Amino acid sequence: MKSFWNEKEAKKIKKDLLQLRVYTSRLLGKEEDLVLHGGGNTSVKIREKNIFGEEEDILYVKGSGWDLATIEAPGFAPVKLSALCRLAELDNLSDMEMVKCQRMAMTDPAAPNPSVEAILHAIIPYTFVDHTHADAVVVMTNTPDGKKRIREAFGDRVLIVPYVMPGFILAKKIYEMTKGMDWDSIDGMILLNHGVFTFHDDPKVSYENMIAIVSKAEKYLTKEGTKPIQQIKSAKPDGLKMAQLRRGVSELMKKPVLCRLDDSGASAAFSKLSNVRRIANRGPLTPDHIIRTKRTPVVLSENFEKDLLAYSNAYQQYFEKYNTGEQEQLDAAPRWAIWPGQGTLSFGPTVKAIRIIEDITRHTKKAIYQAEQLGGWKALPKPDLFEMEYWSLEQAKLKKAGNSKPMQGKIALVTGAASGIGKACVEQLVAEGAVVAALDINPNITHCFDKKEVLGIKCDVTNSKQLKNAIEQTVAFFGGLDMLVSNAGIFPKSASIAQMDEKLWQKSMDINVTSHQQLIQLSLPYLELGFDPAIVIIGSKNVPAPGPGAAAYSVAKAGLTQLGRVAALELGDKGIRVNMLHPNAVFDTGVWTDEVLEARAKNYGLTVEEYKTNNILKTEVTSKDVAGLAIAMLGNTFSKVTGAQIPIDGGNDRVI
Repeated sequence: MKSFWNEKEAKKIKKDLLQLRVYTSRLLGKEEDLVLHGGGNTSVKIREKNIFGEEEDILYVKGSGWDLATIEAPGFAPVKLSALCRLAELDNLSDMEMVKCQRMAMTDPAAPNPSVEAILHAIIPYTFVDHTHADAVVVMTNTPDGKKRIREAFGDRVLIVPYVMPGFILAKKIYEMTKGMDWDSIDGMILLNHGVFTFHDDPKVSYENMIAIVSKAEKYLTKEGTKPIQQIKSAKPDGLKMAQLRRGVSELMKKPVLCRLDDSGASAAFSKLSNVRRIANRGPLTPDHIIRTKRTPVVLSENFEKDLLAYSNAYQQYFEKYNTGEQEQLDAAPRWAIWPGQGTLSFGPTVKAIRIIEDITRHTKKAIYQAEQLGGWKALPKPDLFEMEYWSLEQAKLKKAGNSKPMQGKIALVTGAASGIGKACVEQLVAEGAVVAALDINPNITHCFDKKEVLGIKCDVTNSKQLKNAIEQTVAFFGGLDMLVSNAGIFPKSASIAQMDEKLWQKSMDINVTSHQQLIQLSLPYLELGFDPAIVIIGSKNVPAPGPGAAAYSVAKAGLTQLGRVAALELGDKGIRVNMLHPNAVFDTGVWTDEVLEARAKNYGLTVEEYKTNNILKTEVTSKDVAGLAIAMLGNTFSKVTGAQIPIDGGNDRVI
């Protein structure tokens, strides 16, 4: 563990204690082995004048919802130090009362809620206080002889605190333990099964004390002979098995979720440990993680359905055993899984959620493997973990998450996604909460969308091998498939039937019909395991109202529409909806350059603007308009509709 303190950077802000607090907090937050995703907290005590000109001591402590890696000054909640210290003297204080009292003592009502550890930060008599969940330290404490090992490594220079619930109970425990203690006699506190506190009036010393303590723990682990797991190569994942698992977890959560496989060498090796089922079911790295990962993962066998049923039954029993009668049971779905020979999987409604779980479980697997070499992985007992999982303050965090977006957790695939209607569909799907595989022959598709919810894949849709690989890549990346927007197409050069070029005709058939049939055929096994699966096919006004010179295009689009109608008939009993859109005169696509528009408008004796709105409603139809209707047809509004053909053309007299 290295110190990232930069004297030159620190000197620029040395007179601003809050900015120094931001600086060192970010130094801690950038190190994953110290804190992960909102974990840990920091504070600084500042003497300042209030509105009456009176000086008072204010504790600026990390606010709820902020992450140490990215925290800024507004992320620290200002609380009157005297009020917090008085709270520590109380004999009892409920969690909700504590939150209320801390908020009442704030000097800025617009600031976030103070950390639940605010009282503890207040009673530590130093300007700067740092708290992390350092992996190396927690590994030592999560062993049968944890307390003894801590004493061996640190001697009397740390205060060892037995595990108690965070918040007021922990603050009260340390308040009682430190009465009359010479704080200068210790460099920090180690909270068993929880983490580390360091403190000092100098921000550099407080920060570097943390680095020193964790470094000692790391050296201790090395001295005791702990070694990293020997990495192995994982087997190729079975996409259908992943989709099946994702479907089962979604059903347990009662909403669609994503599924991400970590098949790294270390993860694959961990999954193949002979005792993995036994050691992985003892509990999380720290109790703070349980809100993200639940107490245990599901360890998979050949029968995923049986595994999930056993997991949900075990969770039900766990809840019934420890429920005091005041709690309402959360869903019984796992948040991660161990897939022997493959690696581990994370489940969550968003890309952000599964990445957080993936990060936490990566550190957890490493810690378990290290602790096993120290005599055995020993997490907190079930009653303590249940208390943390159903802690009112943790449940409040879940409720604050708010309502999810309509398509959150759903997985879509869009062809022809680099421009025009396809691109607009991708953007609209993401706005609705979905994740999307965006396919296009244009190589720019791989970086066309700067969004973590979009997987850009270069693919020639007329190449069945490439199309199959793209679908498999989508399933491996997101966990399954729920929705298709079959959009890829071309508008061939005008030619009469008499003058039709054979290659032009065949190219239109290959792209505008056959590629769509292949896409549906190859996607079907995954759509059957999808969540409310649906297909939208982008047809054309030329189906009901063809024009001369457009035989290659019109016939292909008519064939595509017929394909969609048959698909609706064949796939209805599988719960898969198939509907078609017939756009017309959508000019904000790559087909319509300024030159082409001017030429076409001139041909009709119209201005460009008149040509764009040459329909009954006198309105322009854009790619975004088509995308909006396509996404609506994929959603709940059209949940009872299949086989429909809907024009989106501003009203075309020939169609009407």
